[in-house]
Amino acid sequence: MDFWSDNQKASQVMRELEMLNAEIVSFESLEKEIDELIEFSGMIETLQDEKELNQKINEMEKAISELEFKTLLNGEYDANDAIVNIYSGAGGVDAQDWSEMLLRMYLKWGEKNGFKMKLIDETRGQEAGIKSATLEVSGTFAYGYLKSEMGTHRLVRLSPFNSDNLRQTSFAVVEILPIIGEIKEVKINLEDLRVDVYRSSGAGGQSVNTTDSAVRITHIPTGTVVSCQNERSQLQNKEQAMRILKAKLHKKYLEEVEMEKRKLRGEKSSAEWGSQIRSYIIHPYKLVKDHRTKWETARVDEVLAGDLKEFMESYLKYLKSSV
Repeated sequence: MDFWSDNQKASQVMRELEMLNAEIVSFESLEKEIDELIEFSGMIETLQDEKELNQKINEMEKAISELEFKTLLNGEYDANDAIVNIYSGAGGVDAQDWSEMLLRMYLKWGEKNGFKMKLIDETRGQEAGIKSATLEVSGTFAYGYLKSEMGTHRLVRLSPFNSDNLRQTSFAVVEILPIIGEIKEVKINLEDLRVDVYRSSGAGGQSVNTTDSAVRITHIPTGTVVSCQNERSQLQNKEQAMRILKAKLHKKYLEEVEMEKRKLRGEKSSAEWGSQIRSYIIHPYKLVKDHRTKWETARVDEVLAGDLKEFMESYLKYLKSSV
């Protein structure tokens, strides 16, 4: 009875149980397939049988690789849904266009991998692109996969906004936050909040653009600002904005704890936030390179179309090796 009295906590536990059951089924299925493969390998008689065996081995290696990949997703919040914030940086209109390219990249990644993607807030640039955007990504291990994307992304290309078609370097910042139900470290006093409402400029239904349904919340003590405008009602936008605010304040709390630990250990704090994590070079040659893991590929178009698995996997392995 006590278990179901807290719907939020109960839902989280049931979700974790469902996830663990799915992993058990995967392991049991793999074990059965291995036994069948061993049995089949002892019955090889023809060249066709040998080809079939090799095909089964390749499929088995892929399945094992997938399970191995999931063992890397063992962080405290890896299984949680995630918030993706994208901000244009240095580079003017090119940077705003680059920010929109990143937004499309993550939307395509989510679509390809079965995640539910919801655009919560978006501020368009005057000429092109976006100044900022906020996405909610729902699905198992959303945060675990996406945490590899946090940091500054750099684009080098021939500018489509320059009359001389000169090479331009643009920057955009990506922030990844786990969505956490009850955050014991974050206590928000209503007196510390300033709530502003305004008319939405985004999509989201007929009433969105005709009423003051968009919400901006400022946490006065920290200066943290969040906004949401894509829900149908002001109440829904406020609830969504509060979720993002809690996630941002929790991230700030964890950063302060880590900074204090470094001071006690006598270490210099590294400037990881805002540092360049990945470069996407379209001219004079094609290359995407992660500066943390050193993983790189010339398949720029595929990466921008949402093929991020190799970068995410290499980052998770990098994290594990650096512990």
